Amino acid sequence: MRDVEKAAKKMLDKAKTVFLSYTDADGFAVTRAMLAPREHEGIRVLWFSTNTSSNKVACFRKNNKGSVYLMDRLFFRGASLVGTVEVLETAEAKRRLWRAGDTAYYPRGVDDPDYCVLKFTAVKGRYYSNFQSEDFLIP
Repeated sequence: MRDVEKAAKKMLDKAKTVFLSYTDADGFAVTRAMLAPREHEGIRVLWFSTNTSSNKVACFRKNNKGSVYLMDRLFFRGASLVGTVEVLETAEAKRRLWRAGDTAYYPRGVDDPDYCVLKFTAVKGRYYSNFQSEDFLIP
């Protein structure tokens, strides 16, 4: 297969939605659609904004392992990234991702206690295209 990391990054760059998975309190996998990461460092580090009160945040506080799935619907290919998630509530992290219009979700502004940042750090992935899959490590 071609350079799978490059192909996965291309999907991430074009994504409007990605899928974030975590393990719930009963040990079951749960997947949520998320707006594409606000920022990313290649495919290794992805930054999301979310509600501190959400179930996924409570679950990541107990088990920081998760995955992000990227997809290209047109060509039916995708990449699953697995790694760890940090829940960040620092002023620096929150300001980093804050955008105009976020008060629609967090009415108290950047310091809203229900606003936090998820920092996903991938360690490996699996790319699928043309009826083939390939595992890869992320340096």
